[in-house]
This record gives sequence, structure tokens and C-alpha cells, in this order.
Amino acid sequence: MNENPVIASVTGLTVEVDGRTLVDRLSLRMRQGTVTALVGASGSGKTTTGLALLGEFPAGARVTGEVAVHGARIGYVPQHPAAVLNPARRTGALLHDMARQQVRDLPRPQRRAGARQRVTRALADAQLDGGEEVLGRYPHQLSGGQQQRVVLAQALLLGARVIVADEPTTGQDALTKRRIVDQLAAVTARGIAVLLLSHDLDVVRELADEVLVMRAGRVVEQGTAQRILDAPTHPWTKELLAEPRTLPYADPGRTGAELLSVSGLTARHRTGGARVPVLSVDRLSLRTGECLAVVGRSGSGKTTLGRCLAGLHRDHTGQILLDGTALPRSLRDRSREQLAAVQYVFQDARAAFDEHRPVLDQVARTAVRLHGTGHREATAEARRVLTDLGLDEGLAGRLPGRLSGGELQRAALARALLARPRVLVCDEITSGLDPVARRSLLDLLATSVRCQDGPSVVLITHDLDTAAPATRVAVLDGGEVVEEGPRERILTAPRHPFTVSLLGASRRRGTALRP
Repeated sequence: MNENPVIASVTGLTVEVDGRTLVDRLSLRMRQGTVTALVGASGSGKTTTGLALLGEFPAGARVTGEVAVHGARIGYVPQHPAAVLNPARRTGALLHDMARQQVRDLPRPQRRAGARQRVTRALADAQLDGGEEVLGRYPHQLSGGQQQRVVLAQALLLGARVIVADEPTTGQDALTKRRIVDQLAAVTARGIAVLLLSHDLDVVRELADEVLVMRAGRVVEQGTAQRILDAPTHPWTKELLAEPRTLPYADPGRTGAELLSVSGLTARHRTGGARVPVLSVDRLSLRTGECLAVVGRSGSGKTTLGRCLAGLHRDHTGQILLDGTALPRSLRDRSREQLAAVQYVFQDARAAFDEHRPVLDQVARTAVRLHGTGHREATAEARRVLTDLGLDEGLAGRLPGRLSGGELQRAALARALLARPRVLVCDEITSGLDPVARRSLLDLLATSVRCQDGPSVVLITHDLDTAAPATRVAVLDGGEVVEEGPRERILTAPRHPFTVSLLGASRRRGTALRP
């Protein structure tokens, strides 16, 4: 590793905004064909450091130190790739525009074929299946995993020699993570340096040559990946590496009668003027007092199922029954009681809050709107629930932009709980969180489920460690439920080939499943 030339370096970087230090005297060196990983909690300074390589800093930032990139192009793959994809252009348009710039030296008759060949190779290098079909879609018609690989293809198409990968496996299932790991390994084998910003320690273990552990803008521990992950010395590193939750979310003794049932459900998305089936569920049920985990790869229909339950996706046929009574397809047609009964917690909590209003006011609004509670009583109830979830009044009174991802996800959970739901649909609520914040949020969810009159939970997740403490597990693939049953059987004796492959990918990545 030491023989590889340094391709980028950061020396004594300090970034301050309004008197708050985001990064404090950080130094690192990136060598050709290696992976340098920055790990740490949300808000620790990872992304600020990564963007510094591109010469980008927060507005009004005071920056000292030096960032040196030695004649290399830098590609950036953000955590939320949709933010850098033009929603008004088809996916292939920008890729072909970029490729055309690279074939200008070819004879004119060869340029179109040359550009197409470069795009095809970039899509293959980014492990993006169904390339031609994907090129014809708009970004919103792609899954999060597909959007991410499109952005990676753009960076590779530009000939980047340094890739900043910001949480590339966030929200991805075990099979997709396996592919991302393989792709980044292939990228480094071509001599490209990768700066990996991640809280996924299994991925860091597989890819990283050097690891820097960050907390509150400072590097608290640094060294080879093997030394940091196998023999950490700093208390914060040890906390990050602690085992995931294994205790059941729900009390097995409290499981009761069928509460929610789905039968003959077919959901469709509109693509290119046509209504295309994306989900088909013959039968699925949820009982009182239980947690049903819904797992599957990106684009398998997990989120569509959750949105159908909550009335957020109305283009479907079939029946969704609550206590034997059919729920209207659209939330606009549901009564207050029905709206309160089925609540949805979004994957992207930040996008689910109005950035101009304090979090406390928005959480309290749920009780006002769904239960007719007075403003003062609703605010008091919201304050109590937020406090129970670890957000004191000082944090709750802030605007959403001033809360970390973990804090905002707790606020989203509080807002849903204030409706006193009977069914709580949690859509990838831990996918953007570091291990410490993830364990904390899942502990809080379990506390809510186990309390008197607590909700039953549909827990949509790509992460099998998160699914393992559920009561039952349903596995989706290709828009169908391919297997469903008690967690012990699904995680230890799966019957469907896809479930077997999903579990196999998790075990190869070092994920410890403990039913």
C-alpha cells in the first residue's frame, strides 16, 4: 500500500460555520488503488471532509488547512443520488451528453457508436442491470439503488481517478451491497482511489485499507482497517462496533387476533404512459401485538406495499382490511379514525418535515388534526412523547435542519405515535443511521410496541440484522411475497432460493444473524 503514489491529500483541515467546528484539524492521504474510510455518527464531519476534496464547503464557512489533488478528476456519489439527477431528463440523456464530449476526436460516422459503447461500459462497470430500459426512465422511476449506480456510472464515464462515495450502501439490501462492494473493489483494482464515507462497518471491513474514526469533527482513532476493526482502543470506536439488537421487538405472549389483512393486491406504477404492475400480494396479515418485517432487494416492492397500507399509493386493486373493514385506497378518502389507525414513518425523515417550522409544532399538529386536541394539550403531549424518545425541549424547539438524521428520525416516530396508531408502517427508518443511532431508535421502537395499547408494526427494511428481532418475516422479490413465516424459520431454514441467496450474501459480508 505504501508503494502506491499519493493521489490526494488533506492536511490540517478545519471547517467552521457560525462559530461551530464541523471538521477539526483533519489530515489524510489517499493512495492510488486504495480505499480510505471515514466512519462515525451522523454529523461527525464525514461528508464535509469528502466535499472538501471537490473544493465545496458550506455557505459562510471559515476554512483553514490544505486540500491537494494531484492532477486527478474527482467523482462524487452522494448519499441521496436523486438530488444530483435532473428530474426532467431521462437517465440516458446526461450519460450520452457526457459520452459525446469524449468521442469528438473520432471520425464523425463513428461518434454515435463510440458514445453508446462508452455509456454501455460505464453502466456495466456500475453493475446496473437492464441498462437500455433504465436509460429510458426518469430518475423518479428508478429505485434508490438504481439511482446510485447511475451516478456512479457518470463518475466513471468522466474518467474520475478519485471517487468520493458517501454512504453508498445506505438503504440497500444484502445482495445489492454485495454488488456495490464488488464494484468498488473493481474500481480500486483499476488504480482509482476511493474515499468511503460510511457507517456500514461490514462494508468498511471488506473494502478499506485505512480507517479514520470521526466524532464531532475530530479523528479520534486512525489506522489500518484490520487494527481499527479488530482491536479498537478508543471508547467511541468500541461503541460503534457493538453488536446489533437481538431482543424481540414485540412480546411474543401478547400476539392476538388478526388486525390487518391484505388479499389479492396488485399495485401499478405509471411508466411511459402505461400502467405497469409492480406488486402482487395474494395474502398477508398482521396480528395485534406483533412486528412483521418486510425484506427484499431494492425495487422489490417493499415501499409500494407500505404505501398501499397507508393510503399513499392509490393505484391498486384488491383489499386491505382493518378489523375486517375495507380501507379506502387513498388516504384522502379515509376517515380521521382510519388515518390515525395506520401511520407511516418515511425513510427520508428530513423530506417529511417542513424546514421552516419547529419540530415540536409539527409533531403536535398530528394530535390536533387527527384527534381534535387543543393546541396547548397537543403541544404538551408532543413534548412528552419527544422527551420519551430522547429529544428534550431544546432539540424539539429547533427547525428540522438543525437536527441530526437520528434526531429527526426520532421526531418522525414521535409524530406517528402521537396519532395513537394501531398499525405503524416504518419504511427503512434506520437506513441512514450510524450503528449507535440505529440501536437506540430500534430500542425506542420496541418500547413503543411493548407498551399497553402499543401499535403492531410493519417494519420495512433491507437489513437482516434489523429484521431479525421481528415476530415474523415476509420476503419480497420481483414484486411478490416469495416466503413468509416466523423469524426463526425464515432466518435459519429458508425455503425459497431468493431467501437463501439473501441470507448467504449477508453472511458473506460478515453480518451476524441471531434469531
